[in-house]
Amino acid sequence: MPARHIETSPIGRSAMRKAFWRILPLILLAYLFAYMDRVNVSFAAATMNADLGFSATTYGLGGGLFFLSYALFAVPSNLLLVRFGAPQWIALIMATWGLLSAGMMLVRTPMEFYTLRFLLGVAEAGFYPGVITYFAVWFPPCHRSRAVSRFCIASPLAAMAMGGMAGSLLGLEGHGGLHGWQWLFVAQGLPSALIGLLVLLFLPDRPETSTWLSSVEKQWVSGELAREQAAIGAPPSATIMAAFRNPLVLISGITGIMLIGTVITMSLSAPIVLAGATGLDPAHVGYLVGLGGIVGVVTLLLLGNYADRIGDRLLLSSLCGLVMATALAVILAAPSALAVALAYLAFAAVCFAMPMLNSSNWADMFHVQELAVCGAAINTFSQIGAFVAPFAWGAARDATGNFDAGLAALVALSLGTAALTMILRNLLRRNQVRRAAALA
Repeated sequence: MPARHIETSPIGRSAMRKAFWRILPLILLAYLFAYMDRVNVSFAAATMNADLGFSATTYGLGGGLFFLSYALFAVPSNLLLVRFGAPQWIALIMATWGLLSAGMMLVRTPMEFYTLRFLLGVAEAGFYPGVITYFAVWFPPCHRSRAVSRFCIASPLAAMAMGGMAGSLLGLEGHGGLHGWQWLFVAQGLPSALIGLLVLLFLPDRPETSTWLSSVEKQWVSGELAREQAAIGAPPSATIMAAFRNPLVLISGITGIMLIGTVITMSLSAPIVLAGATGLDPAHVGYLVGLGGIVGVVTLLLLGNYADRIGDRLLLSSLCGLVMATALAVILAAPSALAVALAYLAFAAVCFAMPMLNSSNWADMFHVQELAVCGAAINTFSQIGAFVAPFAWGAARDATGNFDAGLAALVALSLGTAALTMILRNLLRRNQVRRAAALA
């Protein structure tokens, strides 16, 4: 794909600087708590499973059910976001998932665990694809990877926060008559509901309705986005069924199944896997996971900037897939505690960046008329992997007594992700050549 020209005009720089500061801090904060509420169960797992008598299969199914409901409700939730507006819809779903996450403290039986994880997925389903759709009306292509990367650093930041907070919260065992894992869910769930109110009050809707962009800045944003839409071309149909038949959606979705399945499975089980492979105690495992978050933040920011400069997000994404496969292979082999720790840091460096690169490419592939449906459809496919992979991982652990089979499967999935990403890149290049020839 040709490199994109980065806008250097004073008007463009001014408009984007204002948009970045008005939008990204609030969206970042929202996603930070969304991610913590999604994966805090991995830190609660050891003590929660022991207290409640949950097997690895029970935990794996509960962990995966979140992503099943997330997949089922991503498209309708994103359509509701388009209908009611991003600030209103994001605020509502944040309040809902915050209360549900805090409600995890009340879990006593496997069915209660399954139900709350399923409902949490319903509530969060529209957030990520909704934000990508929202960004498409604010950030032109030459700024999009940077915007998405600033939003996506919430994932490694959440890992850092979880690594630092989890030990302290779990250490509250017995305080107030609650287990430590119950304190963990309450302390990280309720703030999400409060942040939802901030989103409703302060998140701007569209550039043309903003009061802090000048008229020429609004014209610049609309002009840049209009040029992008003209190059993509309006779709013949923007229906849900058309989206699920679109080859670009199908290839991106299958890639997402493998990628998100790998990332989520490892994220949910990283503390347990690292403890077994390195012999570190829970506190030091938490520090290692937190350090992985730091590495992930740095990599996300660097690759977000670099992708906008070279205009080839999918090439970078494919390379990240190869790094991820290599890192998981080293963790599987476990030659030494140091090698495993370094391999985990390499995994953390790219596992957050690869989804960012792929999803920031959605608006490059689809016209704005179909983006909400197509982006959510890709997300729906992706969450199938996030449902199936943790369950299969837990079942394999119960059947074999170790994580070797699961780690080997994740290596294969990472290699498949890298290969399919390159196939998608080549297909897009051919489509762009054909479109340019037709317009000539």
